[in-house]
Amino acid sequence: MAVLVGKKAPLFKAAAVLNGSDIVENFSLEQYIGKKHVVLFFYPKDFTFVCPTELHAFQEKLAEFESKGTVVVGVSTDTEQSHWGWLQLPKNKGGIQGVTYPLVADTNKTISANYDVLNGAYFYDDNDQMQATAELIAYRGLFLIDKEGVVRHQLVNDLPLGRNIDEALRMVDSLQFFEQHGEVCPANWSAGKDGLKATHDGVASYLAAN
Repeated sequence: MAVLVGKKAPLFKAAAVLNGSDIVENFSLEQYIGKKHVVLFFYPKDFTFVCPTELHAFQEKLAEFESKGTVVVGVSTDTEQSHWGWLQLPKNKGGIQGVTYPLVADTNKTISANYDVLNGAYFYDDNDQMQATAELIAYRGLFLIDKEGVVRHQLVNDLPLGRNIDEALRMVDSLQFFEQHGEVCPANWSAGKDGLKATHDGVASYLAAN
């Protein structure tokens, strides 16, 4: 498993659905460099069970992310047409109608591979036939990318394990607190609490957030 923290986030250009209805051909993270923090998350499949709960949960918190100057971008290995169809389906029928943040189509599976969240790999069997070790879909990866395009936090869940969206918000708060104050965030830190600052003698001391 690759650790991307501290490294430049792999950039890409791919088809995506914006605003729940508009298909674009060359969506890229580059548009956010120097401007926004990015929460980039991967999910396994459209038209499934755990995935819509996560996508709706991100939408419910979208205004909070945006208030922090942070964009949310979802990615799966489905096509843009599949994304679009799922977005037209109401929530009470298993759809994700109402989701407005970008959904990227990683049809070639290269984005998932570059972020090292692709479940399974190709191999050749004894008959020289290409096979796959597992269904080639994305794990539930999440990457917090700063304005310089550097990954500052990553989390990868196995397929059955849904994520906590409030924790993603907390990590945005933590990163921005550090960027603004130069103070680090201790265990269980949340917005409004004190940070920690290392003194010259190496002893960490609590400092008020304000």
